[in-house]
Amino acid sequence: MVSVGSRALPRTRPKQHSAAEDILVPWQDSTLDKHQLGQRMGRKATKKGSRSEGSHSARGGHVSMPNKDIKDQKFPDKQDSAFPRTSSVRKQLDPETVKYFSEITNLLESGEVDLEEQPVICGNALEETRGKEVELAIDHIISHTLQKLLEGCDAHHLCGFLQSCASNFARIATDRCGSHVVETAIKSLAMHLQDSSYFSLIEETLTSICKAIVVKPVEVMCDPYASHVLRSLLCLCQGVSSDLEFLAARSSNVFIKKLNAKGRKGAVEGLQYAHEGFPDLFKFLVTEMLKNGESDIAVLQVDKYSSLVLQASLKLLAGQDQDLLSIIPVMLGCKVESSDDKWNCIQSTEVQNIRVLVKENSFSHLMEVILEVAPRTLYDEIFEEVFSGSLFELASHQSANFVVQALISQAKSQSQMDKIWEELHPKFKDLLEAGRSGVIASVIAASNRLHTHEQKCSEALAAAVSSTNESPKSIVPRILFLESYLFRVDKSNWCWVSNCRMHVMGSLILQWIFKYPSECIQPFISSITSMESAHLLETAKDSCGSRVLEAFLSSNASDKQKHELIAKLKNHFGELSIHPSGSFTIEKCFNVGDVPLREAIVSELLSVQKELSKMKQGPLLLRNLDAEVYERSPDQWRSRQKSKISVYKDFLAEFSEEPRPYMKKSFLPDNPKKVTQQSNLKKMREEIDASLASFVAPESGKGKNKRVDSASSKKERKRNKVNNDSPAHDKVDAGNEKKRRRKGDSANSSQKKLKT
Repeated sequence: MVSVGSRALPRTRPKQHSAAEDILVPWQDSTLDKHQLGQRMGRKATKKGSRSEGSHSARGGHVSMPNKDIKDQKFPDKQDSAFPRTSSVRKQLDPETVKYFSEITNLLESGEVDLEEQPVICGNALEETRGKEVELAIDHIISHTLQKLLEGCDAHHLCGFLQSCASNFARIATDRCGSHVVETAIKSLAMHLQDSSYFSLIEETLTSICKAIVVKPVEVMCDPYASHVLRSLLCLCQGVSSDLEFLAARSSNVFIKKLNAKGRKGAVEGLQYAHEGFPDLFKFLVTEMLKNGESDIAVLQVDKYSSLVLQASLKLLAGQDQDLLSIIPVMLGCKVESSDDKWNCIQSTEVQNIRVLVKENSFSHLMEVILEVAPRTLYDEIFEEVFSGSLFELASHQSANFVVQALISQAKSQSQMDKIWEELHPKFKDLLEAGRSGVIASVIAASNRLHTHEQKCSEALAAAVSSTNESPKSIVPRILFLESYLFRVDKSNWCWVSNCRMHVMGSLILQWIFKYPSECIQPFISSITSMESAHLLETAKDSCGSRVLEAFLSSNASDKQKHELIAKLKNHFGELSIHPSGSFTIEKCFNVGDVPLREAIVSELLSVQKELSKMKQGPLLLRNLDAEVYERSPDQWRSRQKSKISVYKDFLAEFSEEPRPYMKKSFLPDNPKKVTQQSNLKKMREEIDASLASFVAPESGKGKNKRVDSASSKKERKRNKVNNDSPAHDKVDAGNEKKRRRKGDSANSSQKKLKT
């Protein structure tokens, strides 16, 4: 056992220099070269205007104040937060303390400390911080040492350090260096929670911290450094993994999740619980912060960093309706009024203020999350009171349009979709020209999800990109290059743009369009099938365009129309297979095609097999198409493909409720137990492939293998006969059937292939 105190360390002294150099100008420390300095002090401050933690990356930079009292306040021009921050004055540390922690750093970095000794050394070093926690935590260099000590010490010393500095927690958390120290401590607490014996100790520690924070919550919530610490603390209290990826949303991922909205389930599914957490303490922290900060709610609504804290609180409370019903009105600046016959959250006096707030960058982020997690009664009230009648005005705004997208994506009923359609359908062209294609995509996705207005949406979109005098041939190309088409003055003479990346939002719109019933989208089907071969090849090579082709090939368009498109790609499958995006299109063409078409695809791939096998996607593509079997025995390959197609058609004829496998009427949204059409078809194909695996014979000894297979079949039949006579046979069959059903029910959209 090793005990380390202030005088019990190896004398590994650095070069002589003054304490003032350590504290006031640490970058001039003669013991550190530039490389070491970059490693030890390489903390990057958040760039002004950064959108890395927002749900959309390009909104208005300036945040105006709708509230007159706040508007009159004058803050520095370069200040990200709407809440004024007090400058921190760093106290000079005494030379002996600086020397001690310098020696501690050298000892820990030397690699001479055993794993068993490390907690003792770190614990004893933390005891030396008593009474000086703030000064040490905000020091540019010693803060790094504290982080290492907090990571290496035991739970008792860790909690002791946090309890000692609990009263000054806000002061440390709002410091650039101190925020890293306390966040490291929070993450270390999460690690120690794996041992249940520390649960009460950690709960006591967190309680003291939370009580200190809620005294002046606005100062902590609006600080750029403390905001991140506070979100980590909220995650720890709720038992969620401290990884903040689901809280700091990425713009592309968030929008796709909106379009695939599963109601409020999506928000709950995004949480990854690491331990049981402290739910009572979490609710105490959230409610008390809002209660004590209610007088400054106008600041919290428009401040960038406090908005992130409020968003995190809502996401962590997803699914807990009673708690959400109590805190969301406070965030909206409303007071709940309830009576025996009606529950009312939003007063008429607050409606206009909320409409102004959703045009603010930070509040629009917050409002998106509110709409995502709001209980049905509250969502309906927000829809009717705030947005109904103002959808187009808000959808045209650079920030508020994202809120409208969230509102539409969470639409609960056909009656709400009727109101959305009534306000927005005459303005499809205006919204596209204003760059609000995301709103159009949300309307089309919601229409598909609720199975309403599909024909009308298709017609309105086609009319927005073409005139009544034009043929539908140009509809799909114009949407693929939506930005190029909209910015052209003479739109009637627009032509295909080669060597230009296709529009992401236009691609998403077309993907949702091809999920509609075929009778609703005939102009789009006619347009994509009439594209030139060179244009189809370029589309298949584009990461966005290839997804459109796959969506068409997965639609319920006729086989004749699909084969017409695939035929234009003949003699280009080899070239296409080498391209990462094109390989997915080839596999989709293969699944849709008949035996001659499949053979043409495989033969073209074998001509570039050597080059294709070197590509990342090559081996998997060749395996999925049974290229090796075709190369070895074409007749056997054809026999297998015919059997696959035959079994697949028999399966559909037996079990499909509709004449076409892609019809959606049997997949009603009010039945959550039904798996998606795409997952069902994929699972079906996998089962058929597995059942036909016996058609693949080894390269040699075919006759012998047939005899072995025949003998095995006889043994299997005999074994089955014995099992059928057994009284336990029925129970086994019932158990197997339940397993198969559970496996089938668990199939979901995660089985879809991912493309990078």
